[in-house]
Amino acid sequence: MAKSLRTQVLDFIAKKYRVYGDKPWCNDPEFVVVRHSDNRKWFGLIMPVPREKLKLSGVGNVDVINIKADPVIIGSFKKQSGILPAWHMNKASWVTVLLDGTVPMSDIEFLISVSYDLTKNKSKIKK
Repeated sequence: MAKSLRTQVLDFIAKKYRVYGDKPWCNDPEFVVVRHSDNRKWFGLIMPVPREKLKLSGVGNVDVINIKADPVIIGSFKKQSGILPAWHMNKASWVTVLLDGTVPMSDIEFLISVSYDLTKNKSKIKK
């Protein structure tokens, strides 16, 4: 049986960053936050969202991941099918990516890597 895209994304994050999602809301056990272990900043939120809330056709929920994106490249990615303005996050610096097969896994991995880098602790340069 093929793994869901949600599972593939969580496996990628665990393997590359040694980060395992947590479920901070008891009432929403399907919401998974991935965050840095040192600064606790989120670099992703995986959740089911009703299609109508995203203005998508069809009924029911669709799994998505909200990830931080570089404002310089955010505009070009939002033109891609399956990448939307962030749902319930700052739309200037976050995007919502559908986990329904619309966006290739390679693009999802790239965007997660960007989000991870944007949210990690900044190294201080000593003079």
